[in-house]
Amino acid sequence: MSTTRLSPGDTAPDFTLTSDTGEQVSLSGLRGRKVVVYFYPAAMTPGCTTQACDFSDSLDSLKGAGYEVLGVSPDAPEKLAAFREHDHLTITLLSDPERQALDAYGAYGEKQLYGKTVEGVIRSTFVVDEEGRIQLAQYNVKATGHVAKLRKDLGMAS
Repeated sequence: MSTTRLSPGDTAPDFTLTSDTGEQVSLSGLRGRKVVVYFYPAAMTPGCTTQACDFSDSLDSLKGAGYEVLGVSPDAPEKLAAFREHDHLTITLLSDPERQALDAYGAYGEKQLYGKTVEGVIRSTFVVDEEGRIQLAQYNVKATGHVAKLRKDLGMAS
């Protein structure tokens, strides 16, 4: 099954997902703000922890520049709440067990894992502008150093 990849200028697919605190969060509810939506394979794994901690550490400066940050994985809200608690995360974590957003963003499909081709979450980051359009689409991002690179791509000082 081939997944459609999004490009800058595309309309960002809307979604409504349950957060780690049990509330419903919709992308369309954040219109008028810039939103970083990032997809990661699993809470509590080393790479995903690094990435989530990096986003949490950068959250104040990202918010200061007008960005909200949403982290999306197939994990259940309870696991996300444990992840937040365990690693003192400050970003919004969303649960997508039915892969509604993962599929819409092309962030689920074939990927390389330890030299084998597997089906799974493709670590990806999107920046959605105030009008709900994709400003930046990055697939197969590296967990480590990703936030610093993203800040550079967005023209933010490191």
